[in-house]
Amino acid sequence: MKKTSISIVGSGNVATHLAIALHNAGCTVRQVLSRTFEHARLLAMRVDAVPIDDPARLDEAIDACLLCVGDDAIYDLALDLRLRHSLVLHTSGTTPASILKHISPRYGVVWSPQTFVRDIAMDYSRLPLCIEGSTPAVEQEIEDLMKLVSPCVHHLDGEQRRHAHLAAVMVSNFVCALNALAQDHMQANNLDFQMLRPLAEQTLRKWDYGSLWQQMTGPAVRRDDKTIASQRQLLASQPDILRLYDLMTEIIQSR
Repeated sequence: MKKTSISIVGSGNVATHLAIALHNAGCTVRQVLSRTFEHARLLAMRVDAVPIDDPARLDEAIDACLLCVGDDAIYDLALDLRLRHSLVLHTSGTTPASILKHISPRYGVVWSPQTFVRDIAMDYSRLPLCIEGSTPAVEQEIEDLMKLVSPCVHHLDGEQRRHAHLAAVMVSNFVCALNALAQDHMQANNLDFQMLRPLAEQTLRKWDYGSLWQQMTGPAVRRDDKTIASQRQLLASQPDILRLYDLMTEIIQSR
């Protein structure tokens, strides 16, 4: 049985994980393209691919090409790249799939609401992959390819993907920022931030029990004005964080 041949454009976090996942799934990663040849070489070594730093050297006979680059770079590649016989996918959560239509008539998106760190191993069998294709047949082709990596494949159109991306920002970036503020606060007061880890883990388990609004606890939910006033006083010297505290309290109470 012929192996699917793939080229990876990019050498960052997403490129690294998808290249490794597809390689482990039995695909042939033929080329890794990066503007910095050394970056391409390092990733290519991990997946038995050929490193290149010139888009003109991309093999036009590959089955699929994944553009694992930033949004601006996707637009740049769309102007110059032509792979008429390949399936071409980008990995952006916000860029329209149609930006790729001049590269190939078979185009689409594979995006994951996941945070990728290049050198941290990941359980790909639990990786959610959101796909969109230029036609139903192309979308089925993308699903077949991505199911080699993970069974968790979701069909989202461009508008749905934009909303999912926004929600992912809230779940990951915003929550991480809040936790970082809590870490700063604990450290500034000579407290061990790790004592809050069981609380964070228990909070995450609430995902399994329905509406998160219904499981909310704390002074805002109880309308405990004395505790709220006391905590606001602790933040008096940090007006930005105080505004955030007031806004989150207002949002929780309005629900």
